[in-house]
Amino acid sequence: MSTSAPAADGPLTDDGLVQLLTPAGERVAHPEYDTWADDLDGERLRAMYRDMVLTRRFDSEATSLQRQGELGLWAQSLGQEAAQVGSGHALAPQDHVFPSYREHGVAHVRGLEMTDLLRLFRGVDHGGWDPADHNFHLFTLVIGSHTLHATGYAMGVQRDGLVGTGDPTRDTAVVTYFGDGATAQGDVSEALVFASVNQAPVVLFCQNNQFAISEPTTRQARVPLAARAPGFGIPSVRVDGNDVVASYAVTRQALERARSGGGPTFIEAYTYRMGAHTTSDDPTRYRTSEQEEHWRRRDPIERLRVHLERTGELPEVFQAQLAAESDAFGEHIRTTVRAMGHPSPHTMFDHVYATPNAVVDAERAWFTQYEQSFVDHDGRQTAGGHR
Repeated sequence: MSTSAPAADGPLTDDGLVQLLTPAGERVAHPEYDTWADDLDGERLRAMYRDMVLTRRFDSEATSLQRQGELGLWAQSLGQEAAQVGSGHALAPQDHVFPSYREHGVAHVRGLEMTDLLRLFRGVDHGGWDPADHNFHLFTLVIGSHTLHATGYAMGVQRDGLVGTGDPTRDTAVVTYFGDGATAQGDVSEALVFASVNQAPVVLFCQNNQFAISEPTTRQARVPLAARAPGFGIPSVRVDGNDVVASYAVTRQALERARSGGGPTFIEAYTYRMGAHTTSDDPTRYRTSEQEEHWRRRDPIERLRVHLERTGELPEVFQAQLAAESDAFGEHIRTTVRAMGHPSPHTMFDHVYATPNAVVDAERAWFTQYEQSFVDHDGRQTAGGHR
């Protein structure tokens, strides 16, 4: 593994990035990572292209639903599809994913029912699904905290004898996704300590989209973020996060290293958040239109599309089918979200803990009594009660 030296003008440069597909869609060679992408034939690249297109459609539909008042908030993944889909395709079925709250592309690759992600943002429930169904943990809103959960899970996998057995259907790795802003959180540093000293089979995948809400990476670090990991004894690599092929190859190598007992890896996927941090954010207040245009010309989906067209691997019939699938997907998202309804307020106490909890039980009893205080003698709810 390699660690790039700090760029001369700071961490916002793209110097030293692993790249296998240029912004112009040209496949280029890399001495270390070519072999990790040699299984990506036309069929698999089309699958990645499809996943990126559908992930973006999901993101745009969710954004529109929020603007229409159907969701309370939405965190966009626009522009980060290659880092997510590429790394997601590198995962084995038994690998376990710990996302933050923006990994829509990884969720799609893992086969989640995507509208389940929207239940949290609509306020219907706590955003739950059974992580065991897809080995994809729940979205985490507390910045950086899940990196410790992932490292602890990886340590458990290690102690269960599921690492370094030589059985590709059994050996397991864990990957956790977080943003550049999370690297300033103490939880991430603690996760790096535990991952390193325990040689935990975890890949720490940092999507450096260059802004922690409104703060640029230059206000968070004086060196590339990947340069932090070697100080903890963890090898690191910087990859062009808008290159789906390179994202796949780098992650595939890191996951194999983890599964075989080689320990953790830190990946910095250098990308760009083309949308807002969330729908409550206004990025025009802290970045220029020139910068946004610069990154629009490096659109990850367009990059792969051009490559597939150049190699004759994007037939018109495939494009027509994908367009129809995308439209049907959008309709499914809109219809499902609008049919979610309004749950009883009492459901807020469900699934807080896996087992009964005295504090939660007391709060549920208080809330029931509170609601009853608004019911008159005829059993009708008065004006002050919940509707």
